[in-house]
Amino acid sequence: MQHRSEPIIARRPRYGQWAGGAVLAVFAAWVVYQLVTNAGFQWGIVAHYMLNREVIAGLQTTCLLTVLVMVIGIVVGLVLAVLKLPGAGVLSLAADLYIWFFRGTPVLVQLVFWYNLASLFPQISLGIPFGGPKFFSVSSTLAISSFTAALLGLGLNEGAYMAEIIRAGLLSVPPGQSEAAKALGYRRLQTLRWVVLPQAMRAILPPTGNQVIGMLKYSSLASIVALPELMESVENIYSRTFETIPLLIVASLWYLVLTTVLSAGQRVIERRYGERLA
Repeated sequence: MQHRSEPIIARRPRYGQWAGGAVLAVFAAWVVYQLVTNAGFQWGIVAHYMLNREVIAGLQTTCLLTVLVMVIGIVVGLVLAVLKLPGAGVLSLAADLYIWFFRGTPVLVQLVFWYNLASLFPQISLGIPFGGPKFFSVSSTLAISSFTAALLGLGLNEGAYMAEIIRAGLLSVPPGQSEAAKALGYRRLQTLRWVVLPQAMRAILPPTGNQVIGMLKYSSLASIVALPELMESVENIYSRTFETIPLLIVASLWYLVLTTVLSAGQRVIERRYGERLA
């Protein structure tokens, strides 16, 4: 019995890949050479300031701000996403307007607005509107600190983006799941809590992890309202010492460390959650 031999396909030399690899190798060697030989990097100063008390305090503020902003963003986003589901009526329009406004205006403008809220509303009051009695009142200058302005500006803005992420996750669940839960006597909120949301988490977790990492870096915008987070702390130091490049390297290294940790945590959470739903 004769066996038909398979045709031999000759592979063409991949000159383009070889050339690209050579260019990349030369560029990598140049980068390493600059890092080692260029005195402008001042690695001794970088090492000196990595654990500086002011830098660490700014790092802690950055981490705290990121966590609180994401909590606000997820809570606001979940409410907005539910309101945008079919059957919400006029509340769906309110959610659309919220998302339209906060996604359509720069977050930097929102931060500055909240920080200067006292010029528009000198007093923040709780009571009956349109000239009615006030039960509680406080000065806006006291109520809206740098941290509060950053928290409101970043948190409310993040809520608009999280709303679309969560809504997309909820819509990824087949409608039959909700219908089956309704047939079993589940109420609307019970169906959302016990049936739809757990299944939607598979689609919600990856982009939410990306938002957390992005927010860690966006928190540097809070320096515009004089919040002593990591970037502001670094700027304060090099404004005194004029060691700009080493201090910027310090901030970059800390951001890289935090994003690496968050990325690793995101992968672990996604893998474990995927195993639970498998």
